[in-house]
Amino acid sequence: MALTAGTKRIGILVVAYNAASTLAKTLDRIPMEVRPEIAEVIVSDDHSQDSTYLVGLGYQQVSDLPITLIRQPKNLGYGGNQKAGYNLAIEHGLDVVVMLHGDGQYAPESLPDIVEPLLRGEADAVFGSRIMIKGAARKGGMPLYKYVGNRILSKFENATLGTDLTEFHSGYRAYSVAALKQIPFERNSDGFNFDTQIIIQLHDAGMRIAEVPIPTYYGDEICYVDGLGYAKDVTKDVLTYRLQKAGFGDGSRIALNEEYQLKPSEDSSHGRISALIGSRSPCRILDLGCSSGLLAERLQSMGHTVVGVDVTEIPGVRDRVTEFYKADLNEGIPSEVGGDYDLVLAADVLEHLVNPGDFMKQIRRVLAPGGSALFCVPNIAHWYPRSRHTLGLFDYDQRGILDATHLRFFTRRSIQKLIQRSGYQIRRVEPVGLPLDALGVDGGKAHLLRLVDQLLLGLWPTMFGYQFIVEATPNPGDE
Repeated sequence: MALTAGTKRIGILVVAYNAASTLAKTLDRIPMEVRPEIAEVIVSDDHSQDSTYLVGLGYQQVSDLPITLIRQPKNLGYGGNQKAGYNLAIEHGLDVVVMLHGDGQYAPESLPDIVEPLLRGEADAVFGSRIMIKGAARKGGMPLYKYVGNRILSKFENATLGTDLTEFHSGYRAYSVAALKQIPFERNSDGFNFDTQIIIQLHDAGMRIAEVPIPTYYGDEICYVDGLGYAKDVTKDVLTYRLQKAGFGDGSRIALNEEYQLKPSEDSSHGRISALIGSRSPCRILDLGCSSGLLAERLQSMGHTVVGVDVTEIPGVRDRVTEFYKADLNEGIPSEVGGDYDLVLAADVLEHLVNPGDFMKQIRRVLAPGGSALFCVPNIAHWYPRSRHTLGLFDYDQRGILDATHLRFFTRRSIQKLIQRSGYQIRRVEPVGLPLDALGVDGGKAHLLRLVDQLLLGLWPTMFGYQFIVEATPNPGDE
């Protein structure tokens, strides 16, 4: 089957280590009918101990393929070699990059099938799956212990991440280079669990992952993977991701984008804010720190008009708000937003500001008569940071209460005092429990955990409150 690349530049990244006996045969198997569509073949020799690089040089001289041959100055590891290759794909302006293994374990003949969903714009990444066709993996020579381990790990990863892939552990992959640019893959492991970490990053970024069936081939190639160590690493990766999403972890193991994401469950901060505002008549809202505008989009669907402000303009935000203004709130609310807002929303904002008291006073100036402000802050007295402080383990996390970008910390008492000192009357204080949706808990377990969480929240809100939502109105007659 011929490719329909059109104007898209297709590249192939061949990761090779001690592949002197197989590299030329692997390159020979790239289908003749697709070769005219290939813009570049990057052969990256990961500082092999054999003559892989010399074989590549010889092949480069006689092949019709546009080969770029690289020998890494030191062994980068399986993941490190991929990082180097993907960075080259970005630098060279490729649109699609396919990873092939230099040992020929993954069939180059399947390359058209792997690339086609990307060329049609149906996916951001495509994985070849040896499991999609029942029985094909074992018929192709996959050892029983590897097949069983693959199936167990894939089921566990799907359940933990909320994905539905038939196989997590195939090394035959194609990526949209535009998608690679949007995820921090450079911060991934240099080991074999790189492949799992990049799946997590794609999933977290909302990228579309497609699978196509590929044949299974096991020959006499040398396997450098420590099976038990690999299983341990990928298990840590998926569990760490779920904890990071809930605000427990520093991001050192799984690097995620910094964008704040919508927490949709009814007992999350965004769910409670939506319920509080959704019950009101349509009003004009100023969303300070709107991020990508997902919460604003939800509020607009309820009939409200939302103007958003944030220091970063995330793609798509202008489609989700009525108006958007890019501004650093540490420098004040921009004058362009105007005034007379029925509600000003500052959710997960005050903790990022140098002087939140002055910021609150500015909010009073843009409120309409009778308007109110809704603040949401993390609770530094929650059991998680309390326990870490007690054990002498204080450090910052990538997200959550101890987010590394937080400049100020609040308890229920301190946020109430700050609001009152800034000229407001407090109308409502509401604790919010753990972000169970970020933890990936669903079904019956989620219902049970929510009941327990709400019970603890009612008994001891300052200990079990993950966040506090406070609604306040300006004191009458105060300027």
